[in-house]
Amino acid sequence: MASLSVPVFVLDTRARVMIWNRACEELTGVPAGEMVGTSEHWRSFYEQERPTLADLVLRRRLDDGREAVPQIYPRTEGAAGAPAVLSLESWCDMPRAGRRRYLAADASPIYDAGGRLSAVVETLRDLTDEKMAQVALEQLATRDGLTGLANRRCFDDTLHAEWARALRQQQPLSLLMVDVDNFKAYNDAHGHLGGDECLKRVAKAVASEMRANDLVARYGGEEFAVILPNQSLKGAAIVAERIRARVEQLQLPCRFGGGKHVTVSIGAATAIAGPDNTASQLVAIADAALYRAKHLGRNRISLPMGDAA
Repeated sequence: MASLSVPVFVLDTRARVMIWNRACEELTGVPAGEMVGTSEHWRSFYEQERPTLADLVLRRRLDDGREAVPQIYPRTEGAAGAPAVLSLESWCDMPRAGRRRYLAADASPIYDAGGRLSAVVETLRDLTDEKMAQVALEQLATRDGLTGLANRRCFDDTLHAEWARALRQQQPLSLLMVDVDNFKAYNDAHGHLGGDECLKRVAKAVASEMRANDLVARYGGEEFAVILPNQSLKGAAIVAERIRARVEQLQLPCRFGGGKHVTVSIGAATAIAGPDNTASQLVAIADAALYRAKHLGRNRISLPMGDAA
């Protein structure tokens, strides 16, 4: 085991380290001399005390493992249905190595000739690069490349998920449609780079007004959409006004449409999800309110009943 290129450590039945191979030293930054004979192996992986996968095999209690590390799953079963091999993938703190790593672990019991448990071996694989690549791909699939906001695909998926939840919980779901006023003229005057910078500044302003469970997305072109779960129309109007004011306060120079600075128009809509209405209807109502805000002179919010601010 000492010569294996795969990081490996072995615990005896009292959870003391018997073997801590060279590859494990390189991964954790902790020499074998500090680990062998101790039960302090967890310190190599976590800031706060918690069992490693090998500890959980020793305990033979998968329920404890699920509390400690939710992603544990049994690979095979031993006698009386006890987990013989456990596997998990998770982020580890790696305090001595000075870097968080995403590790895949497998832990297996070792039995003596009489069938009694004598030790547990845990093998580790560093999947950090693969995990980071996966995260990057997921971001490409759900994020707008220019603004960093959620993209249209993510908006559509989130809206339908929030609609389903609102239906189950009988809670209101609000939606804001936000459009940059006179953006075509702005883009023509300042060029695409200037237009892109404008959109990024507006996107940041809109996102700054969001709660943790809200979603702001780039809906298309110069239009943004904001999903506000469990938010009344009155609450949505307050959020919309804060967004409108925040964008105006950016004071991005604009000489078009009679104003001095870049502004936005916002349409708001709220619905109680039910069998007689749909998420698409909520979008249509918010769109109609946005059109009304534009028609009434821009740089304002409009509500479904026609009231404008």
